[in-house]
Amino acid sequence: MTEPVRLATHPTADGHLIGILTLDSPASLNALSLEMIQLLQGALTRWEQDPAIVCVLLQGAGEKAFCAGGDIRSFYYRKQEASHSELFGYARDFFLQEYRLDHHIHCYGKPLVCVADGICMGGGIGLFAGADFRVVTEKSLFAMPEVTIGLYPDVGASWFLSRMPGRLGLWLGLTGARFNGADALGLGLADHAMASRERAELPARLATLDWAAKEDPREQIDQLLGGLRRALGEALPAPVILPHQARIHALLAGRTLQGVMDMLDRAELDEPDLARARDTCRTGSPISRAILWRQYWTARRQSLAEVFADELALSVNCVLKGDFVEGVRALLIDKDKSPRWQAPQTGEAWLDAFYRWPEGDNPLRLR
Repeated sequence: MTEPVRLATHPTADGHLIGILTLDSPASLNALSLEMIQLLQGALTRWEQDPAIVCVLLQGAGEKAFCAGGDIRSFYYRKQEASHSELFGYARDFFLQEYRLDHHIHCYGKPLVCVADGICMGGGIGLFAGADFRVVTEKSLFAMPEVTIGLYPDVGASWFLSRMPGRLGLWLGLTGARFNGADALGLGLADHAMASRERAELPARLATLDWAAKEDPREQIDQLLGGLRRALGEALPAPVILPHQARIHALLAGRTLQGVMDMLDRAELDEPDLARARDTCRTGSPISRAILWRQYWTARRQSLAEVFADELALSVNCVLKGDFVEGVRALLIDKDKSPRWQAPQTGEAWLDAFYRWPEGDNPLRLR
């Protein structure tokens, strides 16, 4: 049985190595399992300490996806079979290791190039967002659709959505709206673009750079990727979210979630994409919307480490007492697409409880 993450190296012209990490589970659209998270973290840690490795390339196998998110079906089956304490342990281990991996990528000590060729959603964006060089193609398709499964945009999304222009990040989180590579560039979520057909040659192109030079190699990588962007020309599809920025800002121009939801309900939307996104928001989990709303405003004042600590508590509690497992059932297990969400609650005390770590100390909370 092959490993779900392929590790390889490509020799450079001056005797160094490019490390290549390939998510290799194309049948699941490279959805992240706990094993994959552990393999990625182990390789990144070893290569960061290996002087022969000068750069890391992260990509997905197959033609359809970089990474479609986390392998979340396991949470449904665990809840059916495990005790409360066992479910807590599994949720803690999964999200703790995933968020540590995501944070490691954000802080990685060597140049890390990530190519999101095809679908990149949820946990895939968590891998992509922290890379030094975030590269899209004409096939890139992004979304943070957690509101439809009773979770919320995690994997550091609280941090990067709240830093997008205007209220576009809030819209993407509340609605799960899809966006493309040109949008990602304009939103500050991506840095470069290249043709999908060029991806196979990227290791060889990186290998030709002067890795023995005294100056920072990131400048050379930037120039290389800039050349690939120019070669792509007009083949990158036009953005689908950015043209609606002013309209979205007006729709979300409120400081309470209920006020914004009321405004969305009253709005006459002639734009089909916006109307579909509103419908998704309306039918999503009320718990998910409430968490996303608070996180969006809170994370703007937090460090990345503080955001991951909050997200760890939130995600574990979404498994234990939120709508997450029910959302997985409705969308991925029974596929009836009729989730039985918990009724909205009044006040803030119930939401405060989602931020409290269930047992002992939050392992990501700075002391």
